[in-house]
Amino acid sequence: MLIRKTFYAKIIGPSWSFSRFILLLVSSHLALGQGPPNADIFLVDLDLKSQPAQVGSPTNITQRIGYDNQPSFSPDGAGLLYTSMRDDGQTDIYRYDVKQKSTTQLTRTPESEYSPTITPDKAYFSVIRVEKDQTQRLWKFPVSGNGEPELVLKNVKPVGYHCWLSNDWLALFILGKPNSLQLAQTSTGDTVRIEGNIGRALQNVPGKNAVSFVHKRTPTDWEIKQLDLQTRQSSLIVKTLEGSEDFVWTPDGTLLMCRGSVLYQYKPSVTPTWTQLADFSNFGIKQLNRLAIDPQGKKLALVGQ
Repeated sequence: MLIRKTFYAKIIGPSWSFSRFILLLVSSHLALGQGPPNADIFLVDLDLKSQPAQVGSPTNITQRIGYDNQPSFSPDGAGLLYTSMRDDGQTDIYRYDVKQKSTTQLTRTPESEYSPTITPDKAYFSVIRVEKDQTQRLWKFPVSGNGEPELVLKNVKPVGYHCWLSNDWLALFILGKPNSLQLAQTSTGDTVRIEGNIGRALQNVPGKNAVSFVHKRTPTDWEIKQLDLQTRQSSLIVKTLEGSEDFVWTPDGTLLMCRGSVLYQYKPSVTPTWTQLADFSNFGIKQLNRLAIDPQGKKLALVGQ
């Protein structure tokens, strides 16, 4: 596919312990003749080993009017990849250098890219790409900047979100009526449907051969479940916070979730329910949604409005 121009920076480091809303909200605004909602990405320091746990003040790393969303840390935690819509009305991928506090544009293409995620082999970052005919498929761009982007799953569409499980397997959020959780094998292109009515967050479970997701049993009854990748059996972890579907795991197996301006934690087999960690309303943040955590569990990225 012809790429108008692509910009890259050093994305990943030498070590890796990597276990990734795409277009639904954006599309609804565009259908009404509006741009996507304004959203900024904030970084906060975390120390969950302290008693009580310590959560730092949020730093706005985008600081502009516009859509910045879907953060994902590089394997070494030095960079944060995210989706951004700028003046041309389509989305590209950017990288924020955590230490240098600088931003580099990684893609500049005629298509829109969403949900950047470093692949398990560290050679690429994968994205959901909206192609010229509006088809949504999974693509990957070389980290080195050398070579053209590649289509990962030719016949699997429309893809909304993705989570790498291994070099050969992914968990996918497939758009449909209902939206569904599917497992896909890149070497064969085969897929297996697992569950319907799922949420957009797909996360590997630390220390387990399992992937976690939100099952929306009814319009108000939502549960975080884990799928055992060997047995293909799902089990309940905990009910979500009311109306919330974005969550992330810390390296020690703690779940983080937000509702409104408040960040909560849940420790399976330790705490009976969600407990409050921090309230960011004093910093002018009214609504939190997407979350990402660095592999060391020391920095948290939050999307806020």
